[in-house]
Amino acid sequence: MKNIATFALSLSLVALLAACSKPAALPEPMRAVKVFSVGDSGLTAAYEFSGEVRARVETRVGFRVGGKVTKRFVEVGQRVSAGQLLATLDAQDLQLAAAAGKAQVQAAQVQVDLAAADFKRFKDLKDQNFISGAELDRREATLKAANATLDQAKAQLATQGNQTGYASLFAPVSGVVVAVDVEAGVVVAAGTPVLRIAEAAGRDAVFAVPEDKIAAIKVGQAVDLRLSSDAQALKGKVREIAAVADPATRTYGVKVGIDGGSPPLGATVYVKPQALSAQALGVSAQKLPTAALFEVAGKSNVWVFDARTSVLSARGVQVITADANEVVIAPGALKTGEQVVAAGVHVLQAGQKVTLWRNPDAQAAAKTANLEEKSQDVSRSIESTATKSEVDSAPSATVKK
Repeated sequence: MKNIATFALSLSLVALLAACSKPAALPEPMRAVKVFSVGDSGLTAAYEFSGEVRARVETRVGFRVGGKVTKRFVEVGQRVSAGQLLATLDAQDLQLAAAAGKAQVQAAQVQVDLAAADFKRFKDLKDQNFISGAELDRREATLKAANATLDQAKAQLATQGNQTGYASLFAPVSGVVVAVDVEAGVVVAAGTPVLRIAEAAGRDAVFAVPEDKIAAIKVGQAVDLRLSSDAQALKGKVREIAAVADPATRTYGVKVGIDGGSPPLGATVYVKPQALSAQALGVSAQKLPTAALFEVAGKSNVWVFDARTSVLSARGVQVITADANEVVIAPGALKTGEQVVAAGVHVLQAGQKVTLWRNPDAQAAAKTANLEEKSQDVSRSIESTATKSEVDSAPSATVKK
């Protein structure tokens, strides 16, 4: 009994020690990775600028005389015709000045009549030799001065009449009122803009181009446009390029004449100059899918697959820009033909051994095609065997002599 108890105790201790020990770690399965070969390819993205639709000709309208605005007859967005009344000034002072001009004309006319009568009387006296020729010349000069004064008064009266007419502001062209700068009751000086009218004919897309791209833009070049509110594509040509850069943004303003369309004024438009397209620039670069990048210590890296050893190694790259759904990297980091992991980069480690991923659908399709080919070979073999058997079993022909 003692031996049996000792044996049972030993078994219990062995079982307890076996339960406390850690199981052996299973080896990590070899991962399959999807790779692609690095190579130079052309850029697909093009430069696109946002701009604004404006009228090709925009007129700032103002009074030709100063005064107090009494009434405005149009609103922003209203269409106006050439010669339509837009606003009026308080013309009381101008009317008083015109009345004063009329009085001056009348006074000058009286002086002319008096000088003419005086000259006639002295001429008669000269004909009778009662006065000298010099005295008659003085009377003639007085008459000429009176006539000049009358002409001056008439001219001033015409000017005052025109200024009275300038108290009414009329539209110089047909178009749309795009801005109102003053309201009734405001005193304006002569020439102060009161309204802005955009002419109905012609639309421009106005946008800004950076300094490093303006050299490629030329007058007359074709441009592709699209509105943010409409997917319809528009065409245009560069009509005007600013000669001086904007002092704040250091960009150059460009105006593109829109062909075959009248989009709404002020609408946002996206402009793609064909001179800055990828095809026109002819630029090629190394591009990677965004899923191939992972970050280490704030720097972008990729996993490079060694086809000889099937081992991964990290390689630092510098991202220059984006091109559609890919990123463009600086040259020199990767060589043409190297294979880079394209997906699942965050679960990989340096020095890890991996296998290449195979598309199961493609493998199944290849296996199916292989089976179909073997089946067709077997069918052809059976048909050939059957044909040979029929030939061998056929009776021989008897030849009679």
